Amino acid sequence: MPLQTQWAFPAALQPTPDEVDFDLAATLRSVVMVHAEIPERAFTASILGTERIGSGVVIGADGLVLTIGYLITEASTIWLTTHDGRVVPGHALAYDQTSGFGLVLPLGNLDAPAVARGSSASVGVGDEVIVMGHGGLEHSLNARIIATREFAGYWEYVLDEALFTAPPHPEWGGTALVGPDGRLLGIGSLLTQERSSGEAFDANMFVPIHLLDPILDEMVRLGRPDRPPRPWLGLYARELQDRLVIGGLTQGGPAHRAGVRLGDVVLEVAGAPVSSLAQLFRGIWSVGSAGAEVPLTLERGESTVRVRVPSADRNDFLLKPRRH
Repeated sequence: MPLQTQWAFPAALQPTPDEVDFDLAATLRSVVMVHAEIPERAFTASILGTERIGSGVVIGADGLVLTIGYLITEASTIWLTTHDGRVVPGHALAYDQTSGFGLVLPLGNLDAPAVARGSSASVGVGDEVIVMGHGGLEHSLNARIIATREFAGYWEYVLDEALFTAPPHPEWGGTALVGPDGRLLGIGSLLTQERSSGEAFDANMFVPIHLLDPILDEMVRLGRPDRPPRPWLGLYARELQDRLVIGGLTQGGPAHRAGVRLGDVVLEVAGAPVSSLAQLFRGIWSVGSAGAEVPLTLERGESTVRVRVPSADRNDFLLKPRRH
């Protein structure tokens, strides 16, 4: 993920107070910088790096910050920087593997207003929105919703309906997706490549805010939602010409230990054919909770191979945040 630098969107792409029906200045103050440091021994260090910088949004009167979880996963140190340059230490309070949301508790006074949460159902394709990163107007972008659809990520992640916007924000991690009424609609997660009329273009993917409300209290109290963890296999698959090819394996992870190999093609999960990432992961999760044995049917060269993978809880592989 890119580091924040001295840059600005052209003025024509920035929102202005006379174009919106809410207090733009106050909402911009609600977006903070999230700077996390991760130990080199951390499970995610080689993939996501040991220094992660993005944005977060104040959503609570106590300064509680909502961000995208990969910014703070396994963080040993977190610093929050406000709109006026105040720097406050933070604690990685919670991370939800299912939605991707992360919560940071500030260990000092941010003196920043909380943003009210809206509903992703209030906007549709073609509607105007604002993507706000830390840094005020210069890092805020007028955009449009270009799609609302299922999203599946190769790291064993599926959203039933994600929000996609264009033009893209170059520092997307943890950005605030704000609707015409000034309410929070989503949190920035990814830069994606979309296609329209045969042309490819970049866009941002957002996790919709409605996924937070059912789990927020549990995340604050417990550090994660109070539900059985999903089975995790530690495999990275990709869709290649309607085939699901294993492109990566967590060394020492469940799939690796069970004998799954790079280049294997997944044909079935628990006897049911799969042809997309979403089908693959939903098939794995349907077997039970973490620890359940997941039967896979694989094509390996000219052979068909069947393996049974004892799944794990992904959280068991992650460093836990220090208590404050």
